[in-house]
Amino acid sequence: MDDLDVGLRLKTVREKHGLSQRALAQKVGVAHSSLSLIESGGANPSVGALKRILDGIPMDLSEFFSFELEKRESHFFRKDELLEIGKEGISYKLVGAQVKNRTIQMLHETYAPGTDSGRVMLTHEGEECGVVIRGELEVTVAGKKKILRAGEAYYFDSSLEHRFRNTGKDVCELVTACSPATF
Repeated sequence: MDDLDVGLRLKTVREKHGLSQRALAQKVGVAHSSLSLIESGGANPSVGALKRILDGIPMDLSEFFSFELEKRESHFFRKDELLEIGKEGISYKLVGAQVKNRTIQMLHETYAPGTDSGRVMLTHEGEECGVVIRGELEVTVAGKKKILRAGEAYYFDSSLEHRFRNTGKDVCELVTACSPATF
């Protein structure tokens, strides 16, 4: 069973029990970001961690792995089907998280005023691009900074050190893509 299957199973079970990611995470004492990563297939929980999460539903491991997942291939996703993987004032809503063997990562992102992608510069394999929909975003790539506003965009090799920061007074909203997918 692959990581995405575990994640999809967990999301399915959680939603069937009417729990949000945050509610389940708080209930079982797991970081919301960890639960989000598991559901997106970005992390594989240990058996102990999975059991602790399932205790909050409640469901045992054998039931979790034995139920039939609904087989559905979707080309369209409602707003509530975008998987939230952000935290602390930054929202990253992943398009098509349940699509197996995704090679593109597309996100609908929002940054609250003053938030950033972290003090440590990011680097990873691939390319990424984005278009600012509203607000403004300071983008740093290879030591060069530029403030982008609505309608402006970026595109760069992701192996270059980069960082994102909302320097404005309003929420910044953008749509981004990265290939290969990192989430």
